[in-house]
Amino acid sequence: MSTALIVLAAGRGTRMNSDLPKVLHEIGSAPLLHHAMAAGMALEPSRMIVVAGHGAAAVEKSVTAFDEGIVTVRQDSQEGTGHAVSQARAALDGFAGDAIVLYGDTPFIRPETLKAMLAARARADVVVLGFEAADPGRYGRLVTTGDSLDRIVEFKDADDATRAITLCNSGVIAADCRTLFELLDRVGNDNASGEYYLTDIVGLAREAGLSAEVVRCDEAETLGINTRAELAAAEAAFQARRRTEAMEDGVTLLAPETVIFARDTVVGRDTVIEPHTVFGPGVTIESGARIRAFSHLEGCHVSRGATVGPFARLRPGAELAEDVHVGNFVEIKNAQLGTGAKVNHLTYIGDADIGAGTNVGAGTITCNYDGVFKHRTTVGRDAFIGSNTMLVAPVTLGDGAMTATGTVVTHNVPAGDMAVGRARQANKPGFATRFFDKLRAAKAAKSKGE
Repeated sequence: MSTALIVLAAGRGTRMNSDLPKVLHEIGSAPLLHHAMAAGMALEPSRMIVVAGHGAAAVEKSVTAFDEGIVTVRQDSQEGTGHAVSQARAALDGFAGDAIVLYGDTPFIRPETLKAMLAARARADVVVLGFEAADPGRYGRLVTTGDSLDRIVEFKDADDATRAITLCNSGVIAADCRTLFELLDRVGNDNASGEYYLTDIVGLAREAGLSAEVVRCDEAETLGINTRAELAAAEAAFQARRRTEAMEDGVTLLAPETVIFARDTVVGRDTVIEPHTVFGPGVTIESGARIRAFSHLEGCHVSRGATVGPFARLRPGAELAEDVHVGNFVEIKNAQLGTGAKVNHLTYIGDADIGAGTNVGAGTITCNYDGVFKHRTTVGRDAFIGSNTMLVAPVTLGDGAMTATGTVVTHNVPAGDMAVGRARQANKPGFATRFFDKLRAAKAAKSKGE
């Protein structure tokens, strides 16, 4: 049966004290919303609808960046979760299948849990995700009779006996799409908040003779983010889980607590990651690489046997082939380095293609930007770039070419040639001695006059 996902992302998140919509705050270098959508995408849904509200334009842009095929609708007035889900009705017109309601500020729902909810739909008309809370606090309570769910009671509307229940509502609900909207049509707002609660559909379903069931999950999966402190705690939980997963997958972390992963970081087995390494979005590290301490990687690909760092920065578009070495205080951006190439120290390589086996000396810079346009540098195989070379793009150096130390390369260098582009040295006999004697005498005279 087809599945549709409705992701609620309209809340303002007042307690975040931020101009940024709550769902766009990040964990693992990705918006909370992307985490929720990624969990849902594991179900291979035929449709996904994101309901935006506060900061809708920014939310819509983020959704498009995640997947251009996802539809966004707007909830212009905040009248509760039931009202929010209703905004997806038109976008799901003609859809036949199950709908699952997710929340853009609840990033840790596991795909396995959502699959369990879909499986439960074979037994029940409405399925709610619940959890046993260590501290039920202000969560809605799930009132059950045996395995059957009778109703959901929001904390504000609960009496003392109901508040004593520890089985709590996560807000995640699955139902036949047509049934979901039929029930929503009957939801009112006669409650303590004056809102249309999505949770009311459970009681309405039971009144209509439909069945309802609870699927239970660990409380950690239901963690919602409402404050900066909760965001920090969620980041810590995410990083702890990713570090454990990496080590279980055969990755060596020399100081696990210092390594920062992004949501989509991929690291192959037998890779060694040294302390204080930070992964931004879009990084893939193949097996057997080594990322040395204090390196920052984003939007890059590192192949088997390559070494990066320490103190290196790989920016988007950096592609390192097998056995490449990128050393300390080197920055690579939008550049491809061929097998066995070496860029050892204090160097910037941007918008470039560096051939296999080429050695790039310390202090080399590809001068790729003229103030308006970016230009590309191409260096062939087995070339030798002398220290402190300025490669003024666009420029091409052939296989086996060489540049002399301190050269400014402004023209192409044919294969096997050496480029020398620096001023001729001239030594002035005795000049240094006379120069400093003069300065010291002037200093002494000034001091005496004072």
